[in-house]
Amino acid sequence: MSLTDTNPTLENDAAAQAPDAHHDEVSPTTVKAIFVVLAALLVAWGSAIYAYGVPGLYIPALCFVPVMYAILITIAKG
Repeated sequence: MSLTDTNPTLENDAAAQAPDAHHDEVSPTTVKAIFVVLAALLVAWGSAIYAYGVPGLYIPALCFVPVMYAILITIAKG
């Protein structure tokens, strides 16, 4: 037995107030742009590793920590 079984008016109100579950479609151009940016970042990071060695590996990762922290907070807030 659920809450809607005991209160039939709740079922009708919930269906009327429910937001649409679908999201807007993402265009292929946007997806391509995201992949291009990710590829450019990966190439830049690889170039830094090639040019500077181990510091080129970990310094960009350390610089990205606050950025990822802000992204996670933004996601958690909704």
